[in-house]
Amino acid sequence: MRAAGGVGEEQLRCFRECLQEAMREHYKHHWFPLVPSKGSGYRCIRINHKMDPLIGKAAGMIGLSHERLFQLLPSELTLWVDPFEVSYRIGEDGSICVLYESPQPGGKAAKQLESRTSCKEEWRIGRSSPSKSYNMMTVSS
Repeated sequence: MRAAGGVGEEQLRCFRECLQEAMREHYKHHWFPLVPSKGSGYRCIRINHKMDPLIGKAAGMIGLSHERLFQLLPSELTLWVDPFEVSYRIGEDGSICVLYESPQPGGKAAKQLESRTSCKEEWRIGRSSPSKSYNMMTVSS
């Protein structure tokens, strides 16, 4: 959104704060740090030629229209927001990239509590199209 012709730093800061608050409220009863994948489908943010309501709500609060958002953001974006990890994919066949990752309290023991597969893993495992090589990479700042 910072790209040429995008939004200014103050507007971007307001958008970020509005989006964080919208997500905090929306995920309030769907956040399970002891079982991070529980509720992951509910926390999946999608732009697929249709604007995700949470992004649209935050943009509306700073005066950005859906049309302007579609100019600033990819037309196909999936964002998985889980405790301890946020990852994304641009396009339907793009690589899944880790945007944010933090260690889980308790390390490996906490991972063993998780018995369900995450939304992101279900997507990779249950994909019905021909098999492709999908890479996982970490994005750092």
